[in-house]
Amino acid sequence: MKKVIITVVQLAVTVCLLAWVYHDPKKLAEMREAIRHARVEWLLAGIVAYLIVEAAAAFRWQMLLKVQGIRLTLPRLSGLFLIGMFYNQFLPGGTGGDIIKSYLLLKETPDHKAGALLAVVFDRFIGLVALVAITVTLVSMRFDLLSQTYETRRYLWILLILLGVSVATLAASFVISGFNLFHLLPHKFPGRDKLIEIAAAYHLYARHWVATSLAFGASLVAHLATFTTFLCAAYALRADVVVTNFFAVMPIERTISALPISFAGVGIREKVLQTMLHQVCGVNEGVAVLIGSLSFLIMVVCCLPGGIVYFFYRPSGPEGRIRMREMKREVATMEHEISESQ
Repeated sequence: MKKVIITVVQLAVTVCLLAWVYHDPKKLAEMREAIRHARVEWLLAGIVAYLIVEAAAAFRWQMLLKVQGIRLTLPRLSGLFLIGMFYNQFLPGGTGGDIIKSYLLLKETPDHKAGALLAVVFDRFIGLVALVAITVTLVSMRFDLLSQTYETRRYLWILLILLGVSVATLAASFVISGFNLFHLLPHKFPGRDKLIEIAAAYHLYARHWVATSLAFGASLVAHLATFTTFLCAAYALRADVVVTNFFAVMPIERTISALPISFAGVGIREKVLQTMLHQVCGVNEGVAVLIGSLSFLIMVVCCLPGGIVYFFYRPSGPEGRIRMREMKREVATMEHEISESQ
């Protein structure tokens, strides 16, 4: 019931936000004009850019699995990755794909369950580290520009607060891991099992620094290619933007739209870009809103194959399809077993 209520609230917020950003006749006129003169070649370039995102993320996951001694056939590996991309895009919260991918990977590798789970956890973790590194770099370069008005400062401060929490969490996990302080944490401490998982992954992937460095590099490519997808959408709508200024806005949008407020960030994405691209890059508000929606549409199109794969996918184990609730329960049980063994 709690999950249903949260989902209903997210959908309601999504509808309200879309009505808010799309109700203005002036903005609608700007959108129609932009669509009328849109350049298809840049739209196709945006699709290519997001395919690069998927390729880089798949390479990163493959490198992390190899460290764990897990070598799946290419069809199985590709299928699991596409399924994860699809559900991360469409399930509320943005991590549902990780649950499904973890569960299916556990079924594919019954002799490497701990390693399979740690690879999925570290995949998400190293992606976060790369995003933090890119965010710090871009925001530092364009801080004055991003903070020039009250509206842009408001979003910038939200980013900085979330960035501070992320950095503090990363630092705490390093300290706790390095000094083996997990025994000091109460068993009911929120996120205890996840912290222990990350620590176990630290120790393993630190010893395989070449593979970890390649995975980190792939994460940087994936994030920058995501920004490029949005940039191509802007150029498709003939928005005249400076690349460095546009890229400086993207960490703000990516971070805030990832919050589990609306469904898949829809509505929030458009609202953030309406303000930031208009005031930082000089883009018309209607076109800025449309850039967000068009970019999301590109990502949806590129992630749709994962849904098709899941429809035909059959785990290697004897079990048939089960509900997300059971998947979460089994993955959580495995996480707890890992934490107890450390």
